[in-house]
Amino acid sequence: MERVYGTCVALAGEAILFRGPSGSGKSDLALRVIEAGGKLVADDQTILTREGNRLIATCPNSIAGRLEIRGIGIVPVETIHRAPLSLVLDMVPPEQVERFPKTGECSYLDVNVPLLPFSPFEVAAAAKVRLALKMIRDQ
Repeated sequence: MERVYGTCVALAGEAILFRGPSGSGKSDLALRVIEAGGKLVADDQTILTREGNRLIATCPNSIAGRLEIRGIGIVPVETIHRAPLSLVLDMVPPEQVERFPKTGECSYLDVNVPLLPFSPFEVAAAAKVRLALKMIRDQ
């Protein structure tokens, strides 16, 4: 088991982990993905466990079902208890996102996961998350 400081959402049953420092847009992006049909796995802290060659994302019980929304507070949201981790997005400023980025990798518990830099505050960010997940699936 590994605890990762990041927010995790699921689309079509697949988890996407948003990483970045406080204020980088993780929870804001999660809220927009949830509003677009995703489900929260975990906000702020995600627990990863290895099952075979897959990583499974879950939430610590103490924060399950809640999302911190800056300027509003902690609110209940619809969640999914667990989902296989398929993609990691690092929250970065827009100028750090290449026009045609190469997919990198990060590793947790000796399992490699596709990694992309991501600008979370763009208007189309939630749609881009969905497209990035589809792109990873189609590779």
